[in-house]
Amino acid sequence: MRNFLSLLCLLAIPLVVSAPAQAACQGVNLLSQMAPADRTRLAQTAATHPFHQGNLWRATKDGQQITLVGTYHLADPRHDQVLDTVLPHLDTATTLLVEAGPEEEAALLAAVAKDPTLFVMTDTTLPTLMAPEDWETLSAAMTRRGIPGFMAAKFQPWYLTVLLAVPPCMMTEVQAQPKAGLDHRIMEEARARGVPVQGLEPYDTVFSLFDSFSRDDQISMLRASLAIEGQAEDYMATLADSYFAGESRLIWELMRDLSLQMPGYTPEQVDSDLAKMEQALLITRNRNWVPVIEAAAAKGPVLAAFGALHLPSDYGIPYLLQQQGWTLTPLE
Repeated sequence: MRNFLSLLCLLAIPLVVSAPAQAACQGVNLLSQMAPADRTRLAQTAATHPFHQGNLWRATKDGQQITLVGTYHLADPRHDQVLDTVLPHLDTATTLLVEAGPEEEAALLAAVAKDPTLFVMTDTTLPTLMAPEDWETLSAAMTRRGIPGFMAAKFQPWYLTVLLAVPPCMMTEVQAQPKAGLDHRIMEEARARGVPVQGLEPYDTVFSLFDSFSRDDQISMLRASLAIEGQAEDYMATLADSYFAGESRLIWELMRDLSLQMPGYTPEQVDSDLAKMEQALLITRNRNWVPVIEAAAAKGPVLAAFGALHLPSDYGIPYLLQQQGWTLTPLE
């Protein structure tokens, strides 16, 4: 389940936090610490998946045009260079498609204000659901992120798993710059240019994603997150470096490899967990997005920006478009 932590940050998961100032992150890229043979093995496995490299693609069909941009949802100074590459394609677009546009974000905030149970449990608390030692560890981890234990005790387990993926050193930045990820920066540029912004999916998709996991599954994810919470900075550094290197599939393979090393996890369990996550977080969503993308492209050139893990493999957006007769060309 280790892979779950980094994947959540690469995908569109809202973070609603309040955190004190923290020191700058000092994470180490775990891939750079691996033996060359192991690094090569992971790269070779990633390469078996179509579209395993690259964050920028052009799809064309019958005079129609789609530009696909794989994004990273958190702030990073390297976004400046990526944005310089993306903007010329935005200049020619008639629509910008993103995972959650302004309408979806407004609807999400309204829904949470109306129904706090979307993030909060009303029937129980985490100290009741967890072993005392696990709860004490979780409470301390959330306190380091600016969320006291009495508040964390009521949050939905999946949401705390999301927050644990962000190291304490990043929480202030997430709070201060909640819209500093590449997606929002492209959205800001689109608004400045008068390019309409449209969401790829309904605002409540994030909640339905986690409804597919039982509470027991969510508690299991939470415990697995706690087991490696001390390495959160390293996982985040590895994730970001892999994204900017255009190697998002590689990070998936790394997380699978590390999951196999977790005590008590068998290869069968890891594969089962991965299959559940792929289905809920990627496969179903990608299949739902393709008709939306094609419908927009029928009206004019489209730029579609979404988490980079939606690009690689035979369930990725480029492959699914290719199966619909589109010609895919890398732009990097």
